[in-house]
Amino acid sequence: MSKRNVLIQFDTDTKPSVFDAMVAIDAGVDHLLQYSAVTPEEVRGLVHGAMFTRGPQDLHHTAIFIGGSSVPHGEAIAQAARETLSQPFSVSIMLDSNGSNSTAAAAVLSAGQHMHFPDSVSTVLAATGPVGQRVCRILANLGGKVFVGSRSMKRSEETIATLARSNVDTSRLIPLESEHKRALAEALHQSQAVYGCGAAGIQLLSAAELASAPRLKVAIDLNAVSPSGLESIHIMDKGIQRGERFDYGALGVGALKMKIHKASIAALFEKNHRYLDCEEMLTIGADILAKQKSG
Repeated sequence: MSKRNVLIQFDTDTKPSVFDAMVAIDAGVDHLLQYSAVTPEEVRGLVHGAMFTRGPQDLHHTAIFIGGSSVPHGEAIAQAARETLSQPFSVSIMLDSNGSNSTAAAAVLSAGQHMHFPDSVSTVLAATGPVGQRVCRILANLGGKVFVGSRSMKRSEETIATLARSNVDTSRLIPLESEHKRALAEALHQSQAVYGCGAAGIQLLSAAELASAPRLKVAIDLNAVSPSGLESIHIMDKGIQRGERFDYGALGVGALKMKIHKASIAALFEKNHRYLDCEEMLTIGADILAKQKSG
């Protein structure tokens, strides 16, 4: 008799995310076990409960999802969990704290429908946040040059240093103080894509600044709260063409993000040794788009 698929939700917040729980159920999980306020010190015992309750041949029916609002805390949980696992007693893990990995993958894949990434130039605004960092990481790994935008040059440089620890080729990352209007204009002048990854309700670019960028093929605003992060882009935009530029709003990207999230959860139960971070979710998302085009 086949074992039921059990997803163990490690959340770093005091209450486990209802959103993540609902997506897991919609993705077909049979049983969901939720743990809140999880700390790295507690992970070992919890993971042992996942590892040693089923035989190696059945461990692909058990998986761990790591979420919560704090990406650094989620990364610490993921590291502790991975250090605890050992073959053949291993289970698959997905890290998507604050939806940062699935959102970043969806944003880059949306842009990729209108441009090629090797040797491309992109500007990522509010790049110091969790989604912005992952967008930068993905773009650099795809062979593009990336302006890492922040209101503070120091924070931009610190973000690049952080990305270096993730084995990103930092020669492709250029610090950008986005409050410096001339520097921002120069970055936009070179860019084929711009990503707005800022906090809700914070405008990062005016419509005039967007319109002044002659090479832009894609503009993506991940802010779902008015005012738009990139002025003139609407929350529901999904590949809306304005002149030579294709625009995406938060919900325009969100449909693909949800597909990636659900497909990633399903993929956890295919094998017992997968670790799904932003790069793996990018691959899963690319497969989704390829099937849509062929079907």
